[in-house]
Order: sequence, then structure tokens, then C-alpha cells
Amino acid sequence: MASAHDVARYLIRELSPLSTIKLQKLVYYSQAWHLVWDDEPLFPERIEAWANGPVVPDLFREHRGEFQRTSWKKGSIQNLTPSERGTIDEIIAFYGPQDAFYLSELTHREQPWKEARKGLPAGARGSNEITQASMAEYYGSLV
Repeated sequence: MASAHDVARYLIRELSPLSTIKLQKLVYYSQAWHLVWDDEPLFPERIEAWANGPVVPDLFREHRGEFQRTSWKKGSIQNLTPSERGTIDEIIAFYGPQDAFYLSELTHREQPWKEARKGLPAGARGSNEITQASMAEYYGSLV
């Protein structure tokens, strides 16, 4: 199984420069759709429902305070299987042309983020997990 760092490194290689907000959303969608298409997680790291949308805290710790990245030191593209690369390529093709604000707003309209944010005021800090089960159920219903 790949790591979120492997996915981030691949996305940045393909889309550099990449804003860190957009990076987080593309990693999220890569996980969500891989759960649907391959019936298994793409990576094990936790995804949380932050005020600006889904965030992988492990990735955030690496880019905290940065607006965009042109490289990613952790992870390795070689850790990605052809199927995992295929998922990420589909995410790049579909979501890649969109800007970070659009992707953030899109995640705010979708059930997994909304469920994880239940009980939190708009804009409030939160660290509730967006579960793999909620992603698989919601995005699987869109197929």
C-alpha cells in the first residue's frame, strides 16, 4: 500500500507548481475514488474534516505555512502500483483543471466532509476523521 506522501509526490510531479490546498483536495479525492474503484484504501493516513475541507495531517505537517509546492521530499513514486497510478491519473484528469477554491467548495457540499463536521460551527477548527467507510459509501453511490 502506498502512503499519502507517495501520492503527494506523484501529484506534484505531474502538476507542479501545486498549491497546498489543491494538493490536499487531490490527495483526498485520490483516496475516495480508489476506495470505490479498487475496493481498498490507497494509503493508510488519516483524513480530517478541517474548516477548508479535507486535510491529511501528515502532509500538512510537511507543508505548513507554504502556499504552494514544486517538490515533495518524502515518499516515492516507485511505491505506487500501476492501479494506484491509474487512480491518481484519473483524479488529475477530472479534478486537476479545477482551482483550489472550487475543490474546497466542492468537498463542502459532499456528505463525507459534512458528516465529519456535524456539530461544529462554520469555520471552526476541528479534527474529526473523514472515514474510509463514509467516502466509499458516498462516492460509490455516484457511480
